Amino acid sequence: MTFKRMTIAFAVSVFSVYALLIISLFYFYEWPLFMKTLLSERTLFSIRLSLMAATIATVVSLFFAIPSAYALSRYQFPGRQIIDTLLELPMIVSPVALGAMILIFFTTPAGQLIQERGTSLVFTIYGILLAQFITTVGIAIRFIKAVFDEIPKKHEEAAWVLGLAPAQTFFKVVLPLGKKGIIASAVLTWAKALGEFGATITIAGSMAMKTETLPIAIFMRLSSADIEGTAVLVLILLGIGLGLLYGARLFADRDWIYRV
Repeated sequence: MTFKRMTIAFAVSVFSVYALLIISLFYFYEWPLFMKTLLSERTLFSIRLSLMAATIATVVSLFFAIPSAYALSRYQFPGRQIIDTLLELPMIVSPVALGAMILIFFTTPAGQLIQERGTSLVFTIYGILLAQFITTVGIAIRFIKAVFDEIPKKHEEAAWVLGLAPAQTFFKVVLPLGKKGIIASAVLTWAKALGEFGATITIAGSMAMKTETLPIAIFMRLSSADIEGTAVLVLILLGIGLGLLYGARLFADRDWIYRV
């Protein structure tokens, strides 16, 4: 076996594992059950809530991630390595532990002050947004930093020579060059937010028609031993997430997505 075939075999073997898991869902698939579950008021609410929360969390994450990623990619400043390392927190700490950390914060005097003078976050839709933001912003920064790292700095230096200020260079040169990579990063961040479960249920709970996102709805169906309903909801989540990711791959150059 050649090296090329061996590497392809590894990729196909991993693909086969995931494909087998997806195919197994269709063992419980029935069209009437699928439509009944999909069109139920509770499921439609979960879908709408998941789409809305994931979109808002992604927009807010990108708002912070793009300038943060640029700073970490281009500038040297005190504490840079510490900041860069701590941004890995969502990747090294489980979502449940991250949600527990947020809850613990809100039991401190500072957290209680925020709750008293601001909007209640625990067991509300705002808690969902907070959980998804905290679990995605660090990942978004990591994705977008990889995009900026791939852009040669000579383009910015040429813009400076032509008289553009750093901010103008960022908006007129860097962002257009990194547009496709940033879009790919946004899609991956959105998909991560859509499937977020651990931190969300820890902070916002699992109240039907209030804080029940699609991943939480899947968990609630499974906890009640409703395997058929669970399979249907998983298929819906996969259809939304994988459909968007595949569409992004058709829109953006493959090289950018792989680099992210």
